[in-house]
Amino acid sequence: MTVDLAPFLKSLLSTPGISGFEAPTRTRLETAWQPLCDELGVSRLGSLHALKRGDAPEPRPRLLITAHMDTIGLLVSGVIDGLLRIAAVGGVDPRVLPGQPVIVHGRQELPGVVIQPPAFLLPAERKEGTLLLEDLLVDLALPPAQVKRLVRVGDPISFAQPPLELGAEKLAGPYLDNRASLAAITVCLQEMQSRRHAWDLWVVASVQEEETLGGALTSAFQLKPSLAVALDVTFGAGPGSPAHKAFPLDKGVVLGWGPTIHPALFKAFKELAERYEIPSQTEVMPGLSSTDADSLQLAREGIPTMLLAIPLKYMHTAVELISLKDIRRAGRLLAEFIASLTPDFLERLAWES
Repeated sequence: MTVDLAPFLKSLLSTPGISGFEAPTRTRLETAWQPLCDELGVSRLGSLHALKRGDAPEPRPRLLITAHMDTIGLLVSGVIDGLLRIAAVGGVDPRVLPGQPVIVHGRQELPGVVIQPPAFLLPAERKEGTLLLEDLLVDLALPPAQVKRLVRVGDPISFAQPPLELGAEKLAGPYLDNRASLAAITVCLQEMQSRRHAWDLWVVASVQEEETLGGALTSAFQLKPSLAVALDVTFGAGPGSPAHKAFPLDKGVVLGWGPTIHPALFKAFKELAERYEIPSQTEVMPGLSSTDADSLQLAREGIPTMLLAIPLKYMHTAVELISLKDIRRAGRLLAEFIASLTPDFLERLAWES
């Protein structure tokens, strides 16, 4: 099976799956990954597990590759006269919400729009400047009685902004954090259909990264990998962004470097990128990475972990922007790493300064 990257990624961006409500995304990934893997399963928290067996003698070492499938979003926190009060799931910036089209996942899917009240209806101290999340509402344009019948407190709300192709091999839309990494893993799985690999490969689409990091942590505990690689996005460079904190699109995969990252794995990925002329950049992370890599490193007795990231502009908005070239490069670099793992790789792994 060959997945055409742009249409596949668009389908992921059009699939809801905020933290705690990831089932629709998991179903779509199951369909895409089933022909590319030997076995599929679901963790107790709802993460998707896919196994592609290696060809070394058993017992084989295990590589875990994970990317989170949950997204930021909103929840219904109250219903007042047919309008919905909202609460944030994950890092939602209220400044980008007014005017945003949304879907309320109640007893049926209901289209709506995020609105802000007129200034004269707001408290005096908030008549000017940025509104708070508690000032915003969702209007479904339905009679209050119908809203009361169809919507309950706690129902999830997803962004309805459709994905949009821009420029040369660029895609904008909601949820590229972190559906872009899921697409890169899919590219990797396709590449591995024609490649031999010694290790067992476990691929995980994790849940709840935006809130708890619980999906990756529990999957790593369950699957007992020898090594782990997390894929996520990082801040793409834009006007006024500092060069050491944001990375240009089209310049390749970003390799994480810091206390969460095992130095030998960083070296292995850096050397592979150079050998196969895959453009790469390095992001210094002096503390936690704020990704699944943090929980992978600490699972069980500790797992040597690497972090790959794809530059993304306008993170945590409904118009995140990414380069398809960088997604393909991330998938290829992953495939080269998987194919390079020899049965004795762990014996040679050392924490080096």
